[in-house]
Amino acid sequence: MVDIMSTGMIALNREVLSMSSKITISLSSTLITVLDQLACQWATTRSGAVAELLRRIKQEEMEKELAEGYTVLLEVNLKEAEAFLSAQSEVVLHERS
Repeated sequence: MVDIMSTGMIALNREVLSMSSKITISLSSTLITVLDQLACQWATTRSGAVAELLRRIKQEEMEKELAEGYTVLLEVNLKEAEAFLSAQSEVVLHERS
């Protein structure tokens, strides 16, 4: 996991590990195989792979929420721009008269 993370993320990961709690989960043999493959790929433990997966899911959720927020802001800004464009057009036309 260290190989794929920036220095800041390594420090964050160490901080999380120092405050970690032990839990027990049950997984099918298929999921354990997947977890072991990810742990090997990321050069970490099973716990490290689970933590990384959860971090990625949380990051994806946050990015989705941000994208939705930006979409709403875009719609609001477009409506405001259309309203102001109409008002500005009236001022320009009035000044030309």
